[in-house]
Amino acid sequence: MSSEVKQKQLTTGEILRRKGGEKLVAVTAYDYTFAKIIDPLVDIVLVGDSLGMVIQGMPNTLSVTLDEMIYHSRAVSRAVQKAHLVVDMPFMSYQTSEAKALHNAGRLLQEGYAQSVKVEGGVAISRTVSRLVDIGIPVMGHVGLTPQSVHQFGGYKVQGKSPTSAEAIMMDALALEDAGAYSIVLEGIPTSLAKEISERVKIPTIGIGAGIHCDGQVLVNQDLLGMNPSFKPKFVKRYANLNQEISSAVESFAKEVRGGVFPSEEFSFGKIQKTSSPNPESKGQDAHP
Repeated sequence: MSSEVKQKQLTTGEILRRKGGEKLVAVTAYDYTFAKIIDPLVDIVLVGDSLGMVIQGMPNTLSVTLDEMIYHSRAVSRAVQKAHLVVDMPFMSYQTSEAKALHNAGRLLQEGYAQSVKVEGGVAISRTVSRLVDIGIPVMGHVGLTPQSVHQFGGYKVQGKSPTSAEAIMMDALALEDAGAYSIVLEGIPTSLAKEISERVKIPTIGIGAGIHCDGQVLVNQDLLGMNPSFKPKFVKRYANLNQEISSAVESFAKEVRGGVFPSEEFSFGKIQKTSSPNPESKGQDAHP
């Protein structure tokens, strides 16, 4: 990536200055084609470990590897010129030690061309976040319903519904701010709690299933485009029905192929041009066997 391209992309400083101002728009992308479409329209492109479910068809995000995140981040980075590119650190790539977290986050920036990394958790990982920030790696936090803790939660359930749980999530958000995170994703928490956190922290909050009072919103690309009709949690609004449109297009293609309609002359190349046979005598060869 050239320095010119990097200078055009939204920076963490610019994201911080949007606190309380124009809402931030974030959408996931996992490949070059979608990223190229999304990039001019959003502020943040997130290469999420949700690719484990969306791209790989897994039941959760836990099996996604660092190498897979780097692979998808590199593909997305080739298309992103305007938006800020943040990449999830996958399960167990940052939880075991600060040294491992620093090394793996460095790989996401160096090999995946990420501008920042996103980690799940609060108080428990605040020291790791602080160390990442200290060496120049910007960090986006993620609290509330953290998908990498799905087994601990007993499923994808709204968090922060009790006073004790709400207080713990508030403490997580404050710990991330103190550690130097430039923004925090609030997922799957009551609107009132998200409002309280957003008012208390001085860094932008980005909601997903956290109500209207956050400083921005993020959705999975395939969810907002309606590509998976069997997946529709309460917080997802479908802005298109691409599942139906794609199915209809492929059905039409199959019908034309089987009916001998496609490819017609319009979609075929012309005939091979005939050329005269070379004269053997012109090459000084004997014309007879």
